[in-house]
Amino acid sequence: MATAREIKRRIGSVKNIAQVTRALEAVSASRVRRAQEQVLNSRAYSQKAWEVLVNVAQATGANEHPLLATHDRVKAVSVILVTSDRSLCGAYNDNMIRVANRFAENLSVEGEEIRWIAVGRKGRDFLVRTKQNVIAEFSKLPTPLRISDIAPIGQIVVDEFLSGITDQVFIAYTDFINTLAQKPTVINLLPLRPYQPENTVQADYLKSEPEATTGGRDYLYEPNAATILDEVIPRFTTLQIYQAMLEALASEHSARMIAMRNANENASALADDLTLLYNKARQAAITGEILDIVGGVNALQQTKKDKTKLKNADRFIAAVGGALRE
Repeated sequence: MATAREIKRRIGSVKNIAQVTRALEAVSASRVRRAQEQVLNSRAYSQKAWEVLVNVAQATGANEHPLLATHDRVKAVSVILVTSDRSLCGAYNDNMIRVANRFAENLSVEGEEIRWIAVGRKGRDFLVRTKQNVIAEFSKLPTPLRISDIAPIGQIVVDEFLSGITDQVFIAYTDFINTLAQKPTVINLLPLRPYQPENTVQADYLKSEPEATTGGRDYLYEPNAATILDEVIPRFTTLQIYQAMLEALASEHSARMIAMRNANENASALADDLTLLYNKARQAAITGEILDIVGGVNALQQTKKDKTKLKNADRFIAAVGGALRE
């Protein structure tokens, strides 16, 4: 059993950790509110823009745009993996990396390996550690996040798709449902057409796309379809990445807040258990000291008795000796 001093030292360490987790929980709670407001403010616009573009892709004249055209053979696929830069957020990063990795393993790619774009230090570290083909990395993005901050990501995927380096682009991120629930998901980014899952694994992870409106709608473009689509489609691609980043940030802060709250509760429970153990150890030490004192008193009394008996024996011997001399 540990000594009272060792247990007291452990109690101090646990309470110090509880102070840190309590502070991190408070910081994450404030960030969750701001991130949640930001993601909810832009979600409706992003969803409607996605729906409009799906309808535009089905309209007459839009099929000729290169960002809407599907390639005959899929020789290379790019996957944008969105994770966090910091830890202490529970299983947030592990769940996202696991989903993205399983989704990539079930892609049918002929020739080249999958090209990864890592957004966040945790995903980058995993991809580098497992020797994946990482073509770009983005970390330490500013907060609050603006659409101009992630414009280079959209520019990379658009340029690679137009140049034929990659034939398909996906983005894997954590979809924010509420403070207690976040879902790792994958969406098809390019080409901007409905993507049919190749197997059940892909179907489980892919986010459902909006359906095209029936009725054979046609669109009038001014000045022409090419000019409008050249401007709208790249912007829409960047918008989808931006919305995915907002969803991931809200999910990250929520996961960190819940993880720190659980850690704080566990630290409090551990401190209570250690306090009880400390009291038991202290009581045992006090009992031992009392027993030592009582034993010492008994030993002292026994010594005094022995000395008294010795003195009496000396007196008796002296008296006997005197009597014999007489």
